[in-house]
Amino acid sequence: MKFNRKKYSDETLLQLYYQLLKPRMIEEKMLLLLRQGKISKWFSGMGQEAISVGTALAMDKEEFILPMHRNLGIFTGRDIPLSRLFAQFQGKMSGFTKGRDRSFHFGAKDYNIVGMISHLGPQMGVADGIALGNLLKKNKKVTAVFTGDGGASEGDFHESINVAAVWDLPVIFIIENNYWGLSTPSAEQFRCKQFIDKAVGYGIEGVQVDGNNILEVYDAVLTLREKIQKKNRPFILECMTFRMRGHEEASGTKYYPEGIQEEWSKQDPLTNYESYLLEQKILDEQKIADYRKQLKTEIEEGLKIAFDEPAIKPNTETEYADLFKKSETKVQPASGKTSTVRLIDAISSGLKQSMQKYPNLVLMGQDIAKYGGVFKVTEGFVAEFGKERVRNTPLCESAIIGAGLGLSINGYKAMVEMQFADFVTCGFNQIVNNLAKSHWRWGQNADVVVRMPTGAGVAAGPFHSQSNEAWFFHVPGLKIVYPAFPADAKGLLTAAIEDPNPVLFFEHKALYRSISGEVPDEFYTIEIGKANLVRTGNDVSIITYGYGVHWALETLDKNPTIKADLLDLRTLLPFDKEAILETVRKTGKVIILHEDTLIGGIGGELSAFINENCFEYLDAPVVRSASLDTPVPFVSELEQNFLPKARFEKQLMDLTNY
Repeated sequence: MKFNRKKYSDETLLQLYYQLLKPRMIEEKMLLLLRQGKISKWFSGMGQEAISVGTALAMDKEEFILPMHRNLGIFTGRDIPLSRLFAQFQGKMSGFTKGRDRSFHFGAKDYNIVGMISHLGPQMGVADGIALGNLLKKNKKVTAVFTGDGGASEGDFHESINVAAVWDLPVIFIIENNYWGLSTPSAEQFRCKQFIDKAVGYGIEGVQVDGNNILEVYDAVLTLREKIQKKNRPFILECMTFRMRGHEEASGTKYYPEGIQEEWSKQDPLTNYESYLLEQKILDEQKIADYRKQLKTEIEEGLKIAFDEPAIKPNTETEYADLFKKSETKVQPASGKTSTVRLIDAISSGLKQSMQKYPNLVLMGQDIAKYGGVFKVTEGFVAEFGKERVRNTPLCESAIIGAGLGLSINGYKAMVEMQFADFVTCGFNQIVNNLAKSHWRWGQNADVVVRMPTGAGVAAGPFHSQSNEAWFFHVPGLKIVYPAFPADAKGLLTAAIEDPNPVLFFEHKALYRSISGEVPDEFYTIEIGKANLVRTGNDVSIITYGYGVHWALETLDKNPTIKADLLDLRTLLPFDKEAILETVRKTGKVIILHEDTLIGGIGGELSAFINENCFEYLDAPVVRSASLDTPVPFVSELEQNFLPKARFEKQLMDLTNY
């Protein structure tokens, strides 16, 4: 292994050595503790430390790094106290996740580190968002994000690099090419010879270095940072290395060809660099001994603090309290003049006034800029707010939702528009595993609203008409809003944008231009989580939301003898429990109506809630009215048969006569 010190001082070279030695000694201790049963799991980066250490020391400490589970050197290179790092590994309260996640699955915002989740790849989209924030701030900061040769097979890899290339984002995508994805060799992962070849396809530059050579890695990252600071753009940095141990210790390495570990041990980054420094008289045996003694003391002291810390005592209230970041904003009541506007105009107004109120709000979505979106919600926004804040995106739902989280980490608010709610499947992982869990896991809120044009009734077929709110209803950490009227749509959208937590905002496409109502002209908000009693009566309670509210109104108008409480939930998660209990106790008969299919729909959960809490008040079984358990058909006659509107009337009549 050849080392080129270039212009770097002896002090820098020794610092690199010390920081290289630190994770190695921690690793050796962790493997011992694992054998003793004192830690439960360990992902070893032994033999790959030069990549992490070189990157950590080359990046400014104010710049974000997004590592993976073999990048201990990032955490030690940022000087995280070892006692806290070990507490994280032990699942202690002073760790970064309060015992809720393990190993390196955490972020540490004080150290500008954003950890991974188990799904390889999503951190790359988050890096795009952080880098976009830096681009908008014009602060010359660079973001570095890690992935591996296995993770590079994920769709997030393509989406994130493509978005970064199109937007000229200041980000370095570091690929640790260690030849293995768990037990699968690279030859079974991809056909390209090297990952820098992929850079050409994205129209960006790729650089390859010996990932075991600390000076090469350090110099490459410094050089790329300097290039990016002169001209914003992304780079791929491929670091060639080898995974000396198993994917994690329990999986072992029996699948390795015989002799391969011995051959790669000759490329050990620590021993080779140490030999070089000894040859150059920069390092001597006494200094090595001093370093090892100092680090051993630091490791032992950190372990003692972590081991002495008591085990976590579960507190259910705390578990629930940490799901969401508490909002500092208060509900702003409506006042002043009103205008009669359509639902779509109310949404556009709320979005525009939020953009005016929050200069750090960024809108992202397919065709939302000059074109104004397929439904024209953002028409004219570019002229007022500019393309930097109203951003057309490639067809990269996962990367863009991930970028929303990255923007939030970097101090922005984000709105991501799904062109159709159906397309959210392509970004599902980012919502349910990143947006929903980040605050509960490590205290980082996701200040992201995902707008979801939804619903049937427009003859758009099975891929543009689905009601998919129930997919997310089961995910703790999300809020789900689904208004039925223009005034509610505006006030709830502005509230969703003010809320520092992830909100899915469903908008029924068939209502966009078919209903109108009086909407306050000025900015106002409506409290999320509060239902609205649209009509009152003593015969029966109709609990619904979205288009179901209008079906219910039409049915009640057609059958004036039925006097019903009509409760519009408006917010599905969290739903208004008190409002539901109040109407059920009043009428004793309940029908739950929603456009979604019956099996697995939200109505099932509401029915269970009512039965568990109001059984003694019920005069009849709780009835659910919903669409057929089939995909949404295209032909209008089939679609109307699919929807519950006609069936609801008969079910309502039968219930009132029960």
